This record gives sequence, C-alpha cells and structure tokens, in this order.
Amino acid sequence: MAGGKGKKKKWSKGKNKEKANNQVLFEQSTYDKLMSEVPKYKMITVSILTDRLRITCSLARKAIAILIAQKMIKPVTMHSKQQIYTKTAVEEPEA
Repeated sequence: MAGGKGKKKKWSKGKNKEKANNQVLFEQSTYDKLMSEVPKYKMITVSILTDRLRITCSLARKAIAILIAQKMIKPVTMHSKQQIYTKTAVEEPEA
C-alpha cells in the first residue's frame, strides 16, 4: 500500500554569499584614504578599489576618473571589460 508515497527528498539550499554592504557615496575618511593611499598602489583597478575601500563599482569608476584628472594615476591597459591603471612616476629634481 505504501508504494511511492514516502517523504520527498529535501534538497539543500546551497551556499549563500554574504551581501557586501559597500558605500555609495564618499565619506570624508574614505575620500582622504583615496587621495593619499590609492596613488601609491602598483596596480589600480575598479575591483581593487571596491575591495579595499568598501565602495561600489560605480563609485570606484568615479574615483579613478578623479585621480586621472589630477594626473595621480595613468592607464596601463584599456579594455572594455577591465581597465588597469598604475601610479605615475614622480620625477624628483636632482641637486
């Protein structure tokens, strides 16, 4: 009588990634860190800024645009999917 009417298998929910709570606007402390530390990084990408400064990707792209306008960083590779930037070499005057 009990043929095929047993309990159904419970499938696992899978692993859920924690949602990142990144800033959507600059706070003064984050902006100061952007201006002082980021131009010293060897490699600068949108994903690196997002990870280290805890900001959103769109805000990281705006930050990169600010740093380029002030000539603090320069592009290395410009691709549609990934843009890579580096610090500009500061030429010290010889005495």
